[in-house]
Amino acid sequence: MDQILAINSSTSGEGSVSRALVEETVQFLLAANPDAVVTHRDLGGDPIPHLTPKTVAGIRAVAATEDELVTKSLSDDLIAELQHATVLVIGAPMYNFSIPSSLRTWFDHVLRPRVTFAYGESGPEGLLKGIRAIVIQSRGGLYTEGPAKVIDFQEPYLKQLLGFVGITDVAFVHAERIGFGPEARDAGIAHARSQIAAAVARIAADGSAVPDQAEG
Repeated sequence: MDQILAINSSTSGEGSVSRALVEETVQFLLAANPDAVVTHRDLGGDPIPHLTPKTVAGIRAVAATEDELVTKSLSDDLIAELQHATVLVIGAPMYNFSIPSSLRTWFDHVLRPRVTFAYGESGPEGLLKGIRAIVIQSRGGLYTEGPAKVIDFQEPYLKQLLGFVGITDVAFVHAERIGFGPEARDAGIAHARSQIAAAVARIAADGSAVPDQAEG
């Protein structure tokens, strides 16, 4: 049975373009596979605490204090959601040319040595294999082409973070020029919807892979 993990990181509430497109993506996936189970994680509405000197050892070392153990437990829960997913859907609006701090904090908790990645003789290796991702990027301007392309620190960063834990089958969806007026906004959303439909169709045609770590 497919497991869909849907992550929202917008702070714009119900007016969020990325949030609406994440929900549409989930509905497309359910139409293709009605038996799939969906887990929702709203980082914008229910943010994950940022790491501090009192908590960081819960992720990067051996948890010992109460604060560190609480952080490790949260990290365990977030990683378990990701490990069980066959399809990951991320809503990632562009904030200050990159990603929301809430989404960065989620990555801080799931990029954990010896759990989601490990270092070997040839360097780091991602341990989350077989997860397919659809990343929805809403943007006020145009960054896939033109002069602003060089200041897109959002997509390269997300690609690197996901790839670092082994998630390399990623479809990036672009809802751009949202801040250029109603007509540009509608056109950007329509373009994103066509990209979502294509990404879901490819997943449905290929079949969702089962994560390696879920076997056995």
